[in-house]
This record gives sequence, C-alpha cells and structure tokens, in this order.
Amino acid sequence: MNEFKLRSDKKETENKTIRFPLPLIEEINEAIKKEDVSFSGFVIQACEYALKNLKTK
Repeated sequence: MNEFKLRSDKKETENKTIRFPLPLIEEINEAIKKEDVSFSGFVIQACEYALKNLKTK
C-alpha cells in the first residue's frame, strides 16, 4: 500500500461545508502543526489518497 505523504498544493477550488467530529479536528490540527499544509489541504489530500486506494468490488 502507498504511504500517505503531505505536500504543499494549490488548486482551483469550490467551497463545500462538511462537519467533522471535534476529536478528528484536533488530530488533524496536531498532524499538520509543523507541515506546510492547511486543514483543507490535508482533507483534500486524504480524500485523494482514499479514493486512489479504494478497493472496489
């Protein structure tokens, strides 16, 4: 399985509203604290990683 690595990334975007459990927000903020990535950037990269590695039936 591929390793998830954060990268600095700027792309054309559209706003979406999503609700996160507070403990997950805290975990994400801790993970990106010393990285050059925003909360949104992390979520986008995590979703891209999940979609790329999604096992289909």
